[in-house]
Amino acid sequence: MAKPTSDNPAEPFKKALAEATRVMADDPDLAVSYTVDPPGLTNDSVRLPQISRRMTRDEVLLARGTADALALRHRYHDAGTAARYAPSGAMARDLMDAMETARCEAMGARDMPGTAKNIDAKIGHEARRKGYGEVREAAEAPLATAAGYLIRHLATGRDLPPEAANVMELWRGFIEDRCDDRLGDLSEVLSDQTAFAKFARQMIQDLGYGDQLGEDPDDLDDESEEEAGDESEEDQPDSTGEDDSQEDDAEASPERSQDEQQDASQAQVEMDDQGDMDEAEEQELPEGEAPLEPPPPQPHSDADPDYKVYTTEHDEEIEASELAEPQELERLRAYLDQQLDPLKGAVSRLANKLQRRLQAQQNRSWDFDREEGILDAGRLARVVANPTTPLSFKVEQDTEFRDTVVTLLLDNSGSMRGRPISIAAICADVLARTLERCGVKVEILGFTTRAWKGGKSREEWLAEGRPQQPGRLNDLRHIIYKPADAPWRRVRDNLGLMMKEGLLKENIDGEALEWAHRRMLNRPEARKILMVISDGAPVDDSTLSVNPANYLEKHLRDVIAMVEKRRAVELLAIGIGHDVTRYYERAVTITDAEQLAGAITEQLASLFDSDPRARARVMGMKRAS
Repeated sequence: MAKPTSDNPAEPFKKALAEATRVMADDPDLAVSYTVDPPGLTNDSVRLPQISRRMTRDEVLLARGTADALALRHRYHDAGTAARYAPSGAMARDLMDAMETARCEAMGARDMPGTAKNIDAKIGHEARRKGYGEVREAAEAPLATAAGYLIRHLATGRDLPPEAANVMELWRGFIEDRCDDRLGDLSEVLSDQTAFAKFARQMIQDLGYGDQLGEDPDDLDDESEEEAGDESEEDQPDSTGEDDSQEDDAEASPERSQDEQQDASQAQVEMDDQGDMDEAEEQELPEGEAPLEPPPPQPHSDADPDYKVYTTEHDEEIEASELAEPQELERLRAYLDQQLDPLKGAVSRLANKLQRRLQAQQNRSWDFDREEGILDAGRLARVVANPTTPLSFKVEQDTEFRDTVVTLLLDNSGSMRGRPISIAAICADVLARTLERCGVKVEILGFTTRAWKGGKSREEWLAEGRPQQPGRLNDLRHIIYKPADAPWRRVRDNLGLMMKEGLLKENIDGEALEWAHRRMLNRPEARKILMVISDGAPVDDSTLSVNPANYLEKHLRDVIAMVEKRRAVELLAIGIGHDVTRYYERAVTITDAEQLAGAITEQLASLFDSDPRARARVMGMKRAS
């Protein structure tokens, strides 16, 4: 009996693309999968963007470009070589990775010219998604991305998509001024990853980030060989008079030991001074040329460039599933379900009410008498009655409601412990299920800190002599409970993590809000709604003890002002037991955590009301905007 074929029209294309990816990667065992998660590459597998049944042109081009880029990376990139020459600083690593990606793609364009057009489509899609076309100043564009674009442009001679070209041109003058003599060697090192890694490290040095390169691995190898040679010479016995030589050695050992110590000290001083010598050499320019300053570091906050963070080394953005074992998550989820039992009736009624109001906005509307589309069965009778009558088609109209994503940002601070966090978790759970039925994607995020009283950041600050005005002085923990593209059934246990003892600590709201806002800007949906659930002002004892008392509160206000001014995301907030209307333009305050479910339902439902006066009443505004 023949095996039935899949009714998904995208399956043949996906199979063909997977085979082409394996061939291009020169790895017949490479596993290729399609997922809603971000694309990526491991040693033995490739994740490609999901392709819907409709197979739109943009979906197909993005899938092809992503597949080609990852396959070329798998084919031409050696992880061992990359690790050997990897810089130690974050900015230098970004520059190295962007240039290595450009090298692999340029190699593919040279050996397999058909890949160049596909990768152009991928680069253009990513540049449009990140808004590179609207960037007007170099400081607003990532230098590492621009350097990668320039390497690919020079190596292939191809023009970049307009949005990517905009970013490249903003930085091109600076890069060429610093690295002009070196860029001419690009074609000679392109096919050799080791030579290219040395070339990239020299470029990073020229761009002003030499202090982030770390030790040169080639110099370390030379030193190891010299040390090995010295040891072999010292091991050779003296050919004359063992007894005399031993006595002489015994007499001379204190002096030789002191000499060796002096040599070691001198070597250490020379190594310490090497960085200063390198900097002095960089500053030596021909007469008449002014030294070029390295680009300023990226600010920690887009809303307030003066907002300081002592260190981000210990911050983490982490999936909820990584903070507890699966068995513990199941147990915590069962406990959460027990908390839900007394509220099942009320919450179910609210969920049904929300679903009815949202689905009322989803009434289908059609355009009739079209030349193509879906066959209009209601008008087939007249065709039967008169065969000369042409067939009639209909096309469904798109509605604004469908293209929507909602993010819930939950305060996971210690003051939420007990009933408030249980209600917040329950409402997030019910909301995700309800909106998923209505075709609206939901993302659930949480924010807290990794430790009380500052954690490792404060320990470093103390060890370095307590510098004045250090800025934020704690280790952030941003938790992803449910990504927007993940179905609720796959992540339902994650919400139980909020019941974990010891999870809830301090709250730094401004950076969390900015993080959630950046995530939403990268989403493809046309409408983005961000709802913050908190129980008061940002509080972190470690930060506030060494900075102005309003340091975190001012930053939160600056971030809110930025989000509301840009209007790319609709922002609203619910305060539990505390008035948050002094921060957020659209906010409500509830005095009892039991009211949270109703407040969420009413606020979300009001966003889909066509009557602005109805929106204003629910949002607590005096008049409609």
